[in-house]
Amino acid sequence: MKKLMAANWKMYKTWDEAKSTAEELVKLTAAKLPDDREVLVFPSFTALRGVAQALAWQAGFSAGGQDYYIEEEGAFTGEISPKMLKDAGAAYGLTGHSERRHILGEDDEYIGQKTAYGLASGLKVVLCVGEKIEDRKNDMVEDVLERQIRMGLKNVPTDIAPDRLSIAYEPVWAIGTGEVAGPEEISAAHGFVRKILFSIFGDNANEMRILYGGSVKPDNCAEIIALDNVDGVLVGGASLEGESFSKIVLA
Repeated sequence: MKKLMAANWKMYKTWDEAKSTAEELVKLTAAKLPDDREVLVFPSFTALRGVAQALAWQAGFSAGGQDYYIEEEGAFTGEISPKMLKDAGAAYGLTGHSERRHILGEDDEYIGQKTAYGLASGLKVVLCVGEKIEDRKNDMVEDVLERQIRMGLKNVPTDIAPDRLSIAYEPVWAIGTGEVAGPEEISAAHGFVRKILFSIFGDNANEMRILYGGSVKPDNCAEIIALDNVDGVLVGGASLEGESFSKIVLA
């Protein structure tokens, strides 16, 4: 199983800035990319085609869409479909990110609909899950993760090819704060996620990647991806510069 080293650029970068960063990333990493690594970039929608083109010539690199709607087309002003993402060069879609949940109000049921729809539309999907600080303080981490995973995967076929679905564990309190979950916290959460995946998908869960996200940086990535059940990372701020993210990719 290849480690999935994913970058989420959120609402940053113009078309030119994004394309330039993607080209720099390929230049810095392509010749050195280990056989057990895959690189994925989630740029803004406006930059998706440019980033996808910059990455397309190099094996092991791909682009994805940060969000999508649950229809192919229609009168849905401001939305974008999986069909449009694929046309722009996306291989992946992202669902359940904490900013979609807690800032934009997407609930577990809707996130589950999006996850299933994206997969049915031919995208690979990374489903994000994670607890807020009050959940951790109240010993509710496993309750929150189980609810988010089961609702997020409710309508996903149990025989889905395992390489098409990944889970990103992102403790909300560690996103963009500089705080990082410790090795024991990460291992415990990822082990629990694997357990839930086993209960849904059986042995295929062994081949589903579980990523960690939350203030991942060049100086802590190697330690994180060496942990059991950590099959890659989903990186925010530290992925915005090609040099910084290249060090994470090659960690």
